[in-house]
Amino acid sequence: MQEAYWEGKDMKDMKDVSLLCEFKGRLEFSEWRPEKGFDRKMECESLPPLSRFAICGGTHGNEWTGVYIHRELQKHKAGEADSVSITTVLSNPRAVEACRRYIDTDLNRCFTEDLLRSPITDTSTYELRRAQELNAQLGPKGSEEAVDLLCDLHNTTSNMGLCIIFHSTDWLILHIYKYLQSKITSVPVRAIQIDVPLSQAYSLDSLGKHGFSIEMGPQPNGVLRADIFNTMKEAVDLTIEWLQQFNSGTTFEGGELETYAADKKIDYPRDPTTNEITAAIHPQLQDNDFKLLRPGDPIFLSLSGETVRHEGEELYPFFINECAYYEKGTAFNLGRKITRTVPSISLKKD
Repeated sequence: MQEAYWEGKDMKDMKDVSLLCEFKGRLEFSEWRPEKGFDRKMECESLPPLSRFAICGGTHGNEWTGVYIHRELQKHKAGEADSVSITTVLSNPRAVEACRRYIDTDLNRCFTEDLLRSPITDTSTYELRRAQELNAQLGPKGSEEAVDLLCDLHNTTSNMGLCIIFHSTDWLILHIYKYLQSKITSVPVRAIQIDVPLSQAYSLDSLGKHGFSIEMGPQPNGVLRADIFNTMKEAVDLTIEWLQQFNSGTTFEGGELETYAADKKIDYPRDPTTNEITAAIHPQLQDNDFKLLRPGDPIFLSLSGETVRHEGEELYPFFINECAYYEKGTAFNLGRKITRTVPSISLKKD
């Protein structure tokens, strides 16, 4: 519950209102008192060392930044950095060789627990087989044997800047996001949360004890842009730097962060008979990822020249006109901006 909700409310008869706030792995309380306002009891989170870090590229074979970062890390034999053991993985080598998003099916939709446990048969797709191989190498998902942190590198054709995408509330990922946001100045750095249980999380990053994807664009498929490569490589290097500092005993102070919570997907207008799209993203929406979309704002321009306007509530669009999402029936996603208060975190002492 947000503090702002209580501003202007009559609290005369409320001497002690306890608001139950659920955090990852525990419960804490934030108490309201008339004479003090809110008294947040945000204790410092203690976590064990994060010694195993997996960096994955090429989950989608035509998203080249991660592929070339993988090659650079391999070339320089980046296997260990002080307290961190680094594993680099080319996730979908056959799709990379073919410069295609995937061979049979989207690999980044193959990591739910049901799919990882499904039997492999003669008709199983290449990507399902590969998902189970990666689970054996980097997981198993949800186990103590899984890598401590997994970062999967992606590109988008949308004007997204650098985005951290993660599942559920994870203080560690939010602190890495906070660190990247404080260090990277060349592009906006944002975070998107997809709130699903770990068992239903379908992306590669869900194999680690902690995991996130870096999504960066705009970059066309099968193209390498130097500016995007350099910024994503900086983000990877900063993540390693953060892990080293954490393992050395640095306490990272908490604070407030803005994130986006994924809410819904909007499809293109389509012909009811043929299912073909009948409109394109409106020029006023194109390239305006994360700009507040208000009721009445133009979202589509029909092929006959008519404007289609947004009819819902105020939300923030992202993945606008992403090339790979045409097949998924998604013109753009909508999300809510959320201000989160994160606790300090530090290394757990024996």
